Amino acid sequence: MGTIVCQACNSTIDHFEDEKVTVLYSKKCNCCDGEKTEKTNK
Repeated sequence: MGTIVCQACNSTIDHFEDEKVTVLYSKKCNCCDGEKTEKTNK
């Protein structure tokens, strides 16, 4: 079982099937609109 987590707000975005327990980090999600990541990109 794997989990996809938002780097900006640390909320769980999705789960996926995997042989190992893993956590993948996404740059932004729908709930935070990537506000923190946009500030670092400027």
